[in-house]
Amino acid sequence: MSASHAAVETSIQVRYAETDAQRVVYHGNYVIWFEVARTAYCERAGYPYPRMEAEGSFITVTEVRVRYRRSVRYGDTVVVRARMIALKSRGCTFAYEVVLPDGRLAAEGETHHLFLDGSGKPRTVPDAIADAFRSFGERSA
Repeated sequence: MSASHAAVETSIQVRYAETDAQRVVYHGNYVIWFEVARTAYCERAGYPYPRMEAEGSFITVTEVRVRYRRSVRYGDTVVVRARMIALKSRGCTFAYEVVLPDGRLAAEGETHHLFLDGSGKPRTVPDAIADAFRSFGERSA
């Protein structure tokens, strides 16, 4: 799957609980925002997590990378863009951008995932899931 596929955008209004004493978003919350955006991506692609899990496929995070560029503060509404940049036989990779209201990049990152079966063992990405992601990527390109 190509890195040129369109992103799914999710708006998030920063809550007070997500910030530190200076009202700046605590660094760990970006990973949560990545999950929110990734979930939206899977839903838009036609394969929400509950459907995958009901069919015996679970996606586990194997690696997270975040690069912080600018502070996000309490009250800001950011856009988190998620796109799948790789789909391999047993896993996938998502890329993310967190964008401030003025359009500047606040953070960017990636998550790497492995597909597991119901017993927690690595499995090949089922054809139906792979086809849905590929089809969505082609429609969105």
